[in-house]
Amino acid sequence: MTTSREVRLKRRPIGLPTDADFDLATVEVGPPGPGEVQVKNLYMSVDPYMRGRMTDRPSYVPPFEIGAALQGGAVGEVVASSAEGFEPGDIVSSMLGWREAFTAPASHLQKIETHGLPIQAFLGVAGMPGLTAYVGLTRVAEIKAGDTVFVSAAAGAVGQVACQVARLKGCTVIGSAGGPEKTAFLREIGVDQVIDYKAEPDLKAALKRAAPDGVDVYFDNVGGPHLEAALDRARVNGRFALCGMISVYNSEQPEPGPSNLALVIGRRLRLQGFIVSDHFDLAPSFVDELSGWIKSGQFHYRETVDQGITAAPGAFLKLFNGENTGKMLVKLV
Repeated sequence: MTTSREVRLKRRPIGLPTDADFDLATVEVGPPGPGEVQVKNLYMSVDPYMRGRMTDRPSYVPPFEIGAALQGGAVGEVVASSAEGFEPGDIVSSMLGWREAFTAPASHLQKIETHGLPIQAFLGVAGMPGLTAYVGLTRVAEIKAGDTVFVSAAAGAVGQVACQVARLKGCTVIGSAGGPEKTAFLREIGVDQVIDYKAEPDLKAALKRAAPDGVDVYFDNVGGPHLEAALDRARVNGRFALCGMISVYNSEQPEPGPSNLALVIGRRLRLQGFIVSDHFDLAPSFVDELSGWIKSGQFHYRETVDQGITAAPGAFLKLFNGENTGKMLVKLV
């Protein structure tokens, strides 16, 4: 028997979540029974999609339960096992983040083959965010060499991968981010044209400057004015991969839609939303390709890491204030 601290949802947020919406509890974690594994989490992930699970409404994943530990990606070390195929010292991933330790059936875990990458990379560039970028560009938007690709939230967990996958696939890349530190990072990773949306609030004018001949592909993490600007500059037969719309996640009232949506018809645009879990078949080839790019020095990434389980709610809130560059993580040990 061991103890673990965990973060629980205390109440459903209205608008932007606050610290008061979360609780910290200490629980006992029992030894593994037959077919079970005990894990000490080393890193956990916070992601924008979690905001949707804090609201009680139908979606592609069920809402978080009030009074129960939150869930999310985590990587950890096996400390005890009563399940075939798992031994103490194994590194595993799970969706049982927001807690320091747990005992669970082996079916809840996946052993990690690191390919020489740091284990926390499997919550970021080599994990769900990285695969999301890869799927959105290669399968949904079907990018090809010579395309001009516009990425919003380009310095975030998904955006930093999307920019570099597009570049490595022979595309011209335009990235939007907020502030000089983030835009400098985009230049460091080879983004061809950079928009600081805080310094250039007229996004339509900024994108026209960056893409005078228009864009073939838009990878949307933001929605709102970014989506409207992308519609304005889209070329005929443009493809939009709609990954997320963080600009509206905390809205208390429905946001107005793009005023120029009629452009979809005349320009024969394809706007496709997608969920990465529908495309896990691409994960092995993605990690193989990514690890090769990283080892050859062609791919670079950043992480923002906060320390300790008590920092988890604050780390989550940073996603909505733009305080992270790259993947937002919490180191638990």
